[in-house]
Amino acid sequence: MGSTDPVDTNPDSYAVVFENDRVRVLEYRDVPGHRSVPHEHPDSVMVTLSSFRRRLSAGDRQVDVELPGGAVRWLGAQGHSGENTGDTETHCLFVELKEPAPVPREGAPPLGPSDAAARV
Repeated sequence: MGSTDPVDTNPDSYAVVFENDRVRVLEYRDVPGHRSVPHEHPDSVMVTLSSFRRRLSAGDRQVDVELPGGAVRWLGAQGHSGENTGDTETHCLFVELKEPAPVPREGAPPLGPSDAAARV
């Protein structure tokens, strides 16, 4: 099975802009109509640098996300693909945590970003 790292699966959209032993920061850019291929994110903080509208899909689940520029959201570890369903470019940063994730709770994790604080 190949890599599920977004930098490998979607090199036209994701770029590493900073990395050390504790975090990795990815910059993401796309244009209206762009579709990403499936990839995975560890627990991350997402910072939107532009307003955008997207549809995220994982298996039979889908969620539509619309966020303003300047939003900061928690993104729990997840795998998904995405589509820019809006009429603006998407530009955001992901601050990926490298520390081990806490023990998962029962049930499917949320798909997409959340404004809820991370629970430990």
